[in-house]
Amino acid sequence: MFTKKKFVENPTLVVLGIGNPGQKYAHTRHNAGFWFLDLLSEKLSVAFKRTNKSIQIAFGEINEKPIILAKSRTFINESGIPAQYLLNRFSIQFSELLVVYDDIHLPVGKLRLRASGSAGGHNGIRSIISSIQSEDFARIRIGVGSPDNSEDQINYVLGEPNLEEKEKIISSISCGNQIIETVIEHGIVKAMSDFN
Repeated sequence: MFTKKKFVENPTLVVLGIGNPGQKYAHTRHNAGFWFLDLLSEKLSVAFKRTNKSIQIAFGEINEKPIILAKSRTFINESGIPAQYLLNRFSIQFSELLVVYDDIHLPVGKLRLRASGSAGGHNGIRSIISSIQSEDFARIRIGVGSPDNSEDQINYVLGEPNLEEKEKIISSISCGNQIIETVIEHGIVKAMSDFN
């Protein structure tokens, strides 16, 4: 059961979506993490508000357990700034942070939930690991496919998916509320078993 909550001091989980700010990048593959958070906020009927120069936050509850939804306001390669802010501001453990982001190493629309791990070549995750000095945070990787030989990775992730690709991504992340609920109620291992 999803409900609104105005403010949360001791969240059960903080879900951070990373991407690039501004309308210029809104529809690019690199912002798939934002799309996930936007759909999740719609499920909770909560709105994002700027609470710090590096972040936008929405407060909610799942099954009466407080959660925070957060979207970075920094560029991808500075994602460590909002992650560090969230850890400090809400005094959460690494295990209470879940980061959502795009991944070119997964097929379009494929989701992967992990409890921890390396950056895997993603500059945003590299920034977070460097800032908080730990790999021990959960993450949801959203598959956006990989570029063909004629296109480099930067142009690819900063490009927009075609209609079919976008539909696959949106379809996959529409179950985001179920993933988050399972993580909260049953833990990351059970959620990985159910959704990977």
